[in-house]
Amino acid sequence: MRRLKKRSIFIHDVGTEELAHLEMVGAMVTQLTQGATVADMRNAGLDPYYADHGLAVFPQSAAGIPWSAMSIQSKGDPIADLYENLAAEQKAKATYENLLDLVGNEPEVANPIKFLREREVVHFQRFGECIQKVEDYLSSRRMFYAK
Repeated sequence: MRRLKKRSIFIHDVGTEELAHLEMVGAMVTQLTQGATVADMRNAGLDPYYADHGLAVFPQSAAGIPWSAMSIQSKGDPIADLYENLAAEQKAKATYENLLDLVGNEPEVANPIKFLREREVVHFQRFGECIQKVEDYLSSRRMFYAK
């Protein structure tokens, strides 16, 4: 049971860090739009976003689809759920790489995105390690003793 608690703590740590990633992205968006005028937003093609949210940060995809918990997959099977986590980390890494292509060499924007991309790689590695540990645990023989 003790080994399972350690894995559970790891999962919570990654979840907490992912929320911090949202905060970092929100802070970057706030800094990039600070002082923007309506004309600036319109010229950037952000007028539909501005109409709904002004300069506030609202989590949505580049296509304008708001974030919802429906994007989180969970089956209750530890192996299936860990593979879902691996896929999510890889997709996030790919998104950060696409963002880096868009921002070019602006260090104020590129450096935080590079940091976030690196963390996705670390999370991917940790989830891979968890899969191996869970598979080992599930395939091990366990004995139960009656008192």
